[in-house]
Formats: sequence, structure tokens, C-alpha cells
Amino acid sequence: QVQLVESGGGLVQPGGSLRLSCATSGSTLDYGAAAWFRQAPGKEREAISCINESDGTTTYADSVKGRFAISSDNAKKTVYLQRASLQPEDTATYYCAADPMLYCEGSVNSADFRSWGQGTRVTVSS
Repeated sequence: QVQLVESGGGLVQPGGSLRLSCATSGSTLDYGAAAWFRQAPGKEREAISCINESDGTTTYADSVKGRFAISSDNAKKTVYLQRASLQPEDTATYYCAADPMLYCEGSVNSADFRSWGQGTRVTVSS
């Protein structure tokens, strides 16, 4: 099973930028596919994006397309999520998920991922 540790959350002013990291470890396999989700207070968990380790291809949820960027450093087995121009509605707990047997294409579904990080809180406020 893959262990995931997110970092990079905190308090950000509106208009600021975000770079979250998800360090993967603990599996003899590659992480397969890794994704970012977020959950705002009182709302359902929302998919953001997924990246495939084998070829670096990415998918984005339609609701966030163009506003986030997912990337990876396979040598460090770390997946990143970036967003500029943060707004208060981006306030949420951001979760990293991975599954060594998964290849993301099309929609990103939380039920497909067996390993999850503990989440990192992002608060966008002045």
C-alpha cells in the first residue's frame, strides 16, 4: 500500500498562490496514478486532477479545468498541485490519493483510489 503525506497548506491571502506537495512512499510498486481532491466545509469531496506516473498524462475535473496544475517529480515520488489567484472559495482541506493499479483517464473518482493522505488545510482569507 502507498503511504501519502501532504504538505504546503496554510493561510493564504486572496490572490495568492498555492503549491501543495504529496510525498509517496512505502510501496514496491510505483504509485500508478495520483490525484488531488478537496473538501470545503459543509460540502462534498470534489475531484481536482489526476496524473499517471507511467507517462505523465493528466486529467482535470471540468469544474476546475484551467485553474489548477498537477505535476510530478518521479525521482522524488512526489506529486504537486499548483494554483495561482486563490479565492476564498478555494478554502478547503486538500487530499492526495493514489493507487498503484490505477491509470487515470476521463473522470476522476474518489472511489477508485485505495490510499489517501491525511489532508492539508488551505484557508484563503485576508
